[in-house]
Amino acid sequence: MCCQMSRWFGLCSFCSRAVYNSRKGAGWRTLTGHTSLNLNMTEGQHWVTVASRRMCHSDLGDLYRDESMQRYLQQLMEEYRDLSKKLQLAYLSESDRKVLIKKHTELLPLAKVFQSIEQALKDHEEVLSFLHAASKEEDQQMTELLKEEEAQIAHNILALRKDLIKTLVPTDPLDSSNVLLEVVSGRTTGGDICQQFTSEMFDMYQGFAIYKNWDFEVLNYTSADYGGLHHAAVRVAGENVYRHLKHEGGTHRVQRIPEVGLSSRMQRIHTGTMTVIILPQPTEFDVIIDPKDLRIDTFRSRGAGGQSVNTTDSAVRIVHLPTGIKAECQQTRSQLQNRDTAMHMLKARLYQSRMGRETEQRHTARKQQVGTRSQSERIRTYNFSQDRVTDHRTSYVTRDIKEFMRGGEALDDLISDVLKHAEREALLEMVMNSNSNLK
Repeated sequence: MCCQMSRWFGLCSFCSRAVYNSRKGAGWRTLTGHTSLNLNMTEGQHWVTVASRRMCHSDLGDLYRDESMQRYLQQLMEEYRDLSKKLQLAYLSESDRKVLIKKHTELLPLAKVFQSIEQALKDHEEVLSFLHAASKEEDQQMTELLKEEEAQIAHNILALRKDLIKTLVPTDPLDSSNVLLEVVSGRTTGGDICQQFTSEMFDMYQGFAIYKNWDFEVLNYTSADYGGLHHAAVRVAGENVYRHLKHEGGTHRVQRIPEVGLSSRMQRIHTGTMTVIILPQPTEFDVIIDPKDLRIDTFRSRGAGGQSVNTTDSAVRIVHLPTGIKAECQQTRSQLQNRDTAMHMLKARLYQSRMGRETEQRHTARKQQVGTRSQSERIRTYNFSQDRVTDHRTSYVTRDIKEFMRGGEALDDLISDVLKHAEREALLEMVMNSNSNLK
């Protein structure tokens, strides 16, 4: 009977849609009337056929079909089953049982989703068999109902696979932390254009803080001599601030035609850079500083002149002598308040320095945020003349640069894309390391 069937049913290996193939060589098609597919095409061709946008099926769920990921999932499920068996043993000591329960609890969400996928696949196979029978008997009403049921199950399978992969993404314990955000004008290129761009970036992040309903407390603001901004440090506090801003650290490049001068008349593009530094501020700093290791300097704050010049030595600079790390604050007229702020900034930088060394030991490919502030290390380019922002880590491109620089939804979309990319890379690294340990 099977050899005489005019259609063959299956599940698309790329997107999990139900598909059929006629014996006349018309190619594979979806049961729900979507674009016809050729199952011999490459995955890239399939993506172009079904949808044009990048990561069309899912951002993380598409990793489900990866061979290394499948091995890793099977390894975790075997571990879960083994733990379940061990917890049934009566002779376990209390300490051993606590260890097993802790690990079992960690794997439980993964196991539940995995079991839901297995059940959904069984349901899908059963619906396809019913659909075949209904088609053979030419029961039009039943066929339509089964097609709807099949489409819903296939959609659920995709969603469950995405949920399954999400449960594997490594969590960052610092994601909920507030941050110390610094913007620094570039040293290597651009001159005035760097300082102007640094000022615009400061305004952009202030706008983003308003958009996310975060607190934005200015700790230090050093204007450039001829306009623009040389350096600023702010404390950003709110919900999951570090999670959203941690990938903003690095060199940002600007390309634009100056508004005045010879270059403006000749339409000559100038290039400059600035650096964003993101330091997490956990609720409790585990940083012990010996007062003997500190050098505290006081000086008069720099201003634009006139009444804004501070006539007392209220500005404070604190240097940690063993590491050379320093912090300064001249934001208020109170030397005591500036000293407290500078000490808080110094602790954040020392904490980040220590965490950076630990992270570098685990991930040798980690890039330092500051670097040399040169164009070759850029993470993002802001091309004003072409009205385009490009993130070089993900190739994400967005237009309407003026809207982007307001720090609203456009910036949020880009940050979300970078975050998904980083989670994907972290997950792949974890899977590869796990598989390497098995060899």
